[in-house]
Amino acid sequence: MKILVGLSGGVDSAIAAYLLRQQGHEVTCAFMRNWDSVANGDFSGNPTLNDPVCSQESDYADAQAVADKLGLPLLRVDFIKEYWDDVFQTFLNDYKKGRTPNPDILCNRYIKFAEFMNFAQKKGFETVATGHYVKLGYENGHGVLMKADDRNKDQSYFLAEVHREVLDHVVFPLAEIEKPKVRDMAFELGLSIAKKKDSTGICFIGERNFRAFLSNYLPMKPGKIMNIVEQKIVGEHKGVLYYTIGQRKGLDIGGIGPFFVVGKNVETNTLYVVDQEHRSWLRSDSCLVTHVNWLADRMFPLNGGAKFRYRQQDQAVTMEKVDEQTLLLKYPQGVEAVTPGQEAVLYDGNVMIAGGQIDVVYQNGQDLMAWIDRQGKC
Repeated sequence: MKILVGLSGGVDSAIAAYLLRQQGHEVTCAFMRNWDSVANGDFSGNPTLNDPVCSQESDYADAQAVADKLGLPLLRVDFIKEYWDDVFQTFLNDYKKGRTPNPDILCNRYIKFAEFMNFAQKKGFETVATGHYVKLGYENGHGVLMKADDRNKDQSYFLAEVHREVLDHVVFPLAEIEKPKVRDMAFELGLSIAKKKDSTGICFIGERNFRAFLSNYLPMKPGKIMNIVEQKIVGEHKGVLYYTIGQRKGLDIGGIGPFFVVGKNVETNTLYVVDQEHRSWLRSDSCLVTHVNWLADRMFPLNGGAKFRYRQQDQAVTMEKVDEQTLLLKYPQGVEAVTPGQEAVLYDGNVMIAGGQIDVVYQNGQDLMAWIDRQGKC
C-alpha cells in the first residue's frame, strides 16, 4: 500500500513511519508548514533554530534527519493560508466572543485530515498516516475512531471534528503501542529525536508564552476582577479574553485564596471569580452541544461518556438528540467547568460517536453563564 505519513519532527510520527515501512508498505513522508511568524505578525527578534518563533524550521530539520535515517523520501508542503483562514481566524473569532476554542481540534479537521488528505490523493497515495495515539475500528464496513490502548496518551479527543469519510483512508500505527515503548524504539533505531520532548504548544505554532502571543492579535485590555459572591473588586486582570472558566492559576489576586474563574463579561471587561467555599458555582448539570460532527451511528437517547476537556476522565451523560446537529447532554451528578466554546467529545464505550461545541451550560434549568453575569450586575 502507498502511504503518506505526516512527519512532524517528533518521536511519535517517526516511529509510525518506521512501523509502516517494517510492515512492507511503500512509505513516503511529508512535513507540513502551516505558520509564518513574520507574515502573521508575531515575529520579534532574530530567528535562530533555538528561537520558539522558528520552531518549525527546527522541526523540519529533525524530520529530515529521521527520513534520512530511515531511508524514506520527505516531501514538504505549505498550508499557511489554509491554516490562517480555517483554523487561526476561527480561533481568534471565538476568543473575541469570550469563548475558549481548541485550535488542535480545528487543525486536525481542516489541515491534517482535509488539506493534507487532498494533497496525498493528488500525489497518488491511497492512505495517510499520523503518529496519533488512537485506534481505528470498523462498524457496518466503515471506519470508526476508538480510544488507543495507551489510555494515558489516547488522543481521540483531538480528532472529534474530523470528517467521517476520511476514516476509510487513514491508518494509526501507534494504536496499540504504549508511549514508553515508542521512546525505546526511537533509541534502538538511533534516531536523533529520541530524547525530544512532546510538543505541548498550539498546533503548528509551537510553545510560547500564550498570553504574550495572543496579545499580538487581541490587545491586552486590563479590567476588574470581581468576587461575584461578595460583589467586591479583588484585583485587576490583564485582558478578560485570556482567561477560561475554572482557571485558578495566574489570577494574581492577593490575600486569601484560591479563587476560580466562574464567568466573564466581554462588554464590561469584567472577570468573575469565587473562592473555594463557593466552588459549587462552577458546577453544571446539563449542556447544549451544537455543530455536532457524527463519527458513528447510534440510536438516541443514549447513555455514554463525555469528555469536556482532554485530560478529564469520561463523565457519565445521557445524550438526547435535539436535531441533526444538536445534542442535549444531562449529567445530574454535576461536572465542574464545562465551558462554552470548548469541545464535548462523546463515547459509547471505547467508540467515539461524535464531537461538538459546547454552546450553553445549565444548572437547575438555568443558563449558568447568563445567571452568573446577572449576579455580577446586581
